[in-house]
Amino acid sequence: RQATSQYLEKPTMAPLAARRPACLLALLSVAAALFLTPTALAAGGKTGQVTVFWGRNKAEGSLREACDSGMYTMVTMSFLDVFGANGKYHLDLSGHDLSSVGADIKHCQSKGVPVSLSIGGYGTGYSLPSNRSALDLFDHLWNSYFGGSKPSVPRPFGDAWLDGVDLFLEHGTPADRYDVLALELAKHNIRGGPGKPLHLTATVRCGYPPAAHVGRALATGIFERVHVRTYESDKWCNQNLGWEGSWDKWTAAYPATRFYVGLTADDKSHQWVHPKNVYYGVAPVAQKKDNYGGIMLWDRYFDKQTNYSSLIKYYA
Repeated sequence: RQATSQYLEKPTMAPLAARRPACLLALLSVAAALFLTPTALAAGGKTGQVTVFWGRNKAEGSLREACDSGMYTMVTMSFLDVFGANGKYHLDLSGHDLSSVGADIKHCQSKGVPVSLSIGGYGTGYSLPSNRSALDLFDHLWNSYFGGSKPSVPRPFGDAWLDGVDLFLEHGTPADRYDVLALELAKHNIRGGPGKPLHLTATVRCGYPPAAHVGRALATGIFERVHVRTYESDKWCNQNLGWEGSWDKWTAAYPATRFYVGLTADDKSHQWVHPKNVYYGVAPVAQKKDNYGGIMLWDRYFDKQTNYSSLIKYYA
């Protein structure tokens, strides 16, 4: 596919922010209708939604096993950890046999569990320094994991189509154009299967406000959900300090987006929350917000060891 998007740089033109046409605003309205499904806004209280990250440890078991557990309403594979200016792409699923993942994706979908792909992660091999690199990443995602069929682009999961894209942008610069990527996804109305709009999500650090490159992407207004990682040793925002105030700011800043409380299933972590405290503390605070969405767990490997999801699922 030739990248003919309005977002390509043209050196003789003004910056994108200064020349954004009225049609782009119309696009945002259409995109919001496409991505923010009728269930996107919780009415407060429990939703029963639990998303889990899978793909960070081969000992976690197969994707099929995760979906068959009955504990999760969505699985996010992690990560596509190399992309950007150099034109290279790398999928890291920690040694899982990719030849079986395509069938597992279809199996999960048949059980009503959508499967998404998270891009970015904790490494340093990714960036989107230009509009062109954002469009190239879109092409790669479309042809590798969704409905595209460009002969030169391998499909690691065969003809299986994923259900969503998650932005896990642990590092970046203000110049990164994840907003262009998000808008391109919306513009092309990519679907993860017949009648199912793509789930566009972001997994962010606990602290608010977000880094500039994350904030610019979220400002498009087309993200269905945001997972707030409250389980990391952030000095100013974690389960031991400050997450409630940050949660208030996140949910107020993006009222049309669902917010998920990110918890770790690792009971050895200093940020692990005892299920009793989820029930009495975390859930009641989070669920006061009309746009509360559910719980995000890090990750399937730890959850398989601790059975944490079985203890907190009914509090979600």
